[in-house]
Amino acid sequence: MSIIALVERDADREASPGGAEPAVVAVHAAGTDPDVPLDPLPVTLCGLDTAQMEHSEYQRTRPGQRWYPPEFAAVRCLE
Repeated sequence: MSIIALVERDADREASPGGAEPAVVAVHAAGTDPDVPLDPLPVTLCGLDTAQMEHSEYQRTRPGQRWYPPEFAAVRCLE
């Protein structure tokens, strides 16, 4: 099973003054759907529903690399 990094956003907090996108509050890991490998399973590895999360489009380029995008290290899910 592969891992997909999913972004959880807070619609009430903007990314920056005048920013258009809501702020990222956490990055979660989910397994891939065996039938559609680019889609996540319905629940993250920490047990949250993936329906409202966005695919980060991040892909590791080598073994041993982090499962999450480096720019989101401070908000990665620790569970």
